[in-house]
Amino acid sequence: RQRRPLREVLFFPSLPSCTEGLLAEAEEPGAAALPCSCPLPHRDCSLRRLLQLLLSARRSLDICLFAFSHQQLGRAVQLLHRRGVRVRIVTDEQYMGLRGSQIGLLRHAGIQVRHDQDTGYMHHKFAIVDRRTLITGSLNWTTSAIQSNRENLLVLEDIEYVKPFLDEFERIWEEYNPTNYRFF
Repeated sequence: RQRRPLREVLFFPSLPSCTEGLLAEAEEPGAAALPCSCPLPHRDCSLRRLLQLLLSARRSLDICLFAFSHQQLGRAVQLLHRRGVRVRIVTDEQYMGLRGSQIGLLRHAGIQVRHDQDTGYMHHKFAIVDRRTLITGSLNWTTSAIQSNRENLLVLEDIEYVKPFLDEFERIWEEYNPTNYRFF
């Protein structure tokens, strides 16, 4: 029986929820789950679903974001990298150096990161999981966006929509190749 393609909408702000168990399971699959002592409720929410979608990656995760400072999302991306998933990130040069940005930590962990070079903002907000699942919308991966802002994400497994985003990612990835930078 064929599985239906994923079509999902997530809205933010996300309800407060503990995601520690989800991240701990991703760190050590199959390990006995320890009870979490945090006071947050353990329930489904948009952040939890986004983490599940990202952690489902088996081969690749391509991320194209203007702003990335949310620590739990950064932790999930690092877990995927350590698991052997090919992670590539395209971001905005001005944002990546701001205090709280996860980009430096991810780059330090060995994840490939590229950024624009003074060509306006790199303002895209999308991720592609295993070249088949598109996550796109207004959401920057920041704590304020996830906890406070009215934001949205659309999740699709439809090659008609995934392919143009894959093509755009590859085009930007090559354009932002450091060997192409011009210095005056």
